[in-house]
Amino acid sequence: MKMILRKVHVYLYVISVALGYFILWPFFYYFSRKPERYSTLNSFRRIWGLVSSAFVGIFYRFEYEQPIDWSKPYIICPNHTSNLDISAMCILIKSNCCFMGKQELEEGLVTGLFFRTVDIPVNRDSKMSSFRAFKKASEKLQEGISLIIFPEGGISDHYPPQLGSFKNGPFRLAIELKIPIIPVASANTWQILWDTGTKHGSRPGLCKFKVHKPIETAHMNIDDADALRDRVFDVMNHDLRFEGAVSTFA
Repeated sequence: MKMILRKVHVYLYVISVALGYFILWPFFYYFSRKPERYSTLNSFRRIWGLVSSAFVGIFYRFEYEQPIDWSKPYIICPNHTSNLDISAMCILIKSNCCFMGKQELEEGLVTGLFFRTVDIPVNRDSKMSSFRAFKKASEKLQEGISLIIFPEGGISDHYPPQLGSFKNGPFRLAIELKIPIIPVASANTWQILWDTGTKHGSRPGLCKFKVHKPIETAHMNIDDADALRDRVFDVMNHDLRFEGAVSTFA
């Protein structure tokens, strides 16, 4: 019975996301036509993520290690266990931002509009695609636009989830451009909706995120990229205790 209810809930969530998208589509389309309107596009995306989740009883809480000055660009590095992580990052960041994600999202019914405009698709199996994606990311960061990139490269098939190894790209980029990195950890989002929710369903609940203080990179050189990657991994891994479904922060 419990699984039936979770399955019903995830269908309601999908309907809520789809309905919100089609209601807001004229606004998404209009503000996606020109780069100078992307900030407004992101504002509507933030509203969409908040309302579509709240409609089915899913909410987000962010615990800050210190206040974040959102007038500056950052590279945001969250762990990734759920599609809800995407809505959460849209809600978290109070300035213009973009995602970097797998190239397949460019063809998605809902994600396609964003990955053909404000966001950055990348084919990690192609060195040329990766080069172009990180070049575009570099340009956006230099324009003052924050970059959201899941350093694990995707959601692991392992259940319950564990923090996967990190890709080097975001850390090299942060050092090259002297952009601070913000680690963001969530230990319980997967309990509410793991991955897409198709296997285990979903339920109402409060997704809790720990937002760490920015790690400055101005004093680092490219040889420090591995050490920076390991530092961010350790910071996030300290917050996460997936086994037993227990979060290490309130």
